[in-house]
Amino acid sequence: MRQVHALGLDLRDGLHGRGVGTAAKRLRRMLGVDGIVLADLDGSVSSHGRKLSADEVQAVLSQVFEYGGCARTRLSDGAELYACPLTVADELSGALLATGDPAEADVEAAASLVSDCLDHAALRRARARIASANLRTLRAQISPHFVHNALAVISALVRTDPDRARHLLSDFADYLRYGFSEKGDYATVADELEAVQTYLELQRARFHDRLDITVRMAPEVLPVAIPFLVVQPIVENAVRHGLERKEGRGHIGVSGFGEGPLCVIEIEDDGVGMHPDLARSLLAGTGPEAQGVGLANVDQRLRAVYGPEYGLVIETGLGEGTKVTVRIPRFMRGVVAQ
Repeated sequence: MRQVHALGLDLRDGLHGRGVGTAAKRLRRMLGVDGIVLADLDGSVSSHGRKLSADEVQAVLSQVFEYGGCARTRLSDGAELYACPLTVADELSGALLATGDPAEADVEAAASLVSDCLDHAALRRARARIASANLRTLRAQISPHFVHNALAVISALVRTDPDRARHLLSDFADYLRYGFSEKGDYATVADELEAVQTYLELQRARFHDRLDITVRMAPEVLPVAIPFLVVQPIVENAVRHGLERKEGRGHIGVSGFGEGPLCVIEIEDDGVGMHPDLARSLLAGTGPEAQGVGLANVDQRLRAVYGPEYGLVIETGLGEGTKVTVRIPRFMRGVVAQ
């Protein structure tokens, strides 16, 4: 099992990653053969042990790729060569070649194992591309509604309360600087919290201080890395679609704490709420576009980074407010704040 895990790490970047040479060496040791070749559809990518000529590799690859199955041949010096196809997402992507009287069943099992590793690597890369693309989309959609209202509030305060207007303008600049930052795909919970607090202070001014804010974040989750712009869009959704439509005072709470290996962040408001069916449609990306883009985008990015079990959870009802919960692993390979 340890060897299987190690092989997965060797191939985490695919056949053309930095670990492919180590993977070939590991496979040779696992199979006890004279030589191993890992090939893509264009030919040899990496080998260990006995060297094969380009003609010898191409001769057996043509059989594997033409017929889609394993092929055995004898080399000029009498050595046996056995090759089996490698597949990614059920598509032919290369072959594993073993020389030196290899056991067919062992080579076939090894080829299946390599295919699984490559499949997982391709899935991780696809998830990363989805998350990155959705982040670019979210950056491009930082709410013009909020920008307009924030500037209007600051403008109104310039004459009546210039000191507060100056502080809010500085907050607004910090918020935009964070929102359009290109430093990476991940930030710490502390960074996200700072951006959220800046956003809420701007909204408090807009609501003429009718907005009560509670922020409670356990120290152990502050350094946890989290996908960039996860918390703020949820908070913005709570303000726009929960509290803007409520008469009188409103409250929004942001809390975070550790739950075993998980980091849990909860955003709760006492606004107008929504029908649970609408909440489900928003997460599915089929709800009203103006409401759904933030939540659907965040939900998709969380699932792309951590897996399908780590999307948003929404608890809501008409007139009952809304609570959105984010649960993510506190530590995960590749998720590092920059």
